[in-house]
Amino acid sequence: MMKQNRNIVFTTIGIDKDTNVLIEKICKRYSLKKGEIVKLAFVYIDKAHINPADAPESVKSELSKINKRQDDIIRFIRNYEEKELNPMIRTSHSIASKFDKTVERLSAKVDSEIAHSKDTLINVLRKLDEQFGKVADVINNQSKAINNQFQAQKKDYAKLLKLISLYSELAACGVMDGKRKENLKTEIISLINEK
Repeated sequence: MMKQNRNIVFTTIGIDKDTNVLIEKICKRYSLKKGEIVKLAFVYIDKAHINPADAPESVKSELSKINKRQDDIIRFIRNYEEKELNPMIRTSHSIASKFDKTVERLSAKVDSEIAHSKDTLINVLRKLDEQFGKVADVINNQSKAINNQFQAQKKDYAKLLKLISLYSELAACGVMDGKRKENLKTEIISLINEK
């Protein structure tokens, strides 16, 4: 193994017996060496900006300082709450209330418009239904009239065909068929007079 080159320069300090007892007690408690304890203590004093010449204050006075700081913070929070937060909360509540009222009013208006539109649509549909019913009745009546007219024409055409048939038979009868001619003439006259 190679020897490590150590350029650390150690110095000594003089401490009294009581301080030595205190350092040894802390060393045992935290399992540290005396040099480590001294180093850590000075680092702590430096970071915490503690003046070792100032006499340490009692726990009561430190607690009272902490309590005073807490009271100052609580006072600041309450003051901020009174001046800033509560007015914002009241304003936002007022805005929310107005918004709710406006939404309710608009909702009621929309509902009434929908109901009115629905009623209007129903009335229009009823009128259309009535008009289509009338048109259907007219179409049905015309259909019946056309059907009746067709039946009458059919009957007339049948009658006309029968008349033509009878006239052609009458024309075909000779001089000797007098009785047959008379029967045909009677049949033609009754067919013409038939309604």
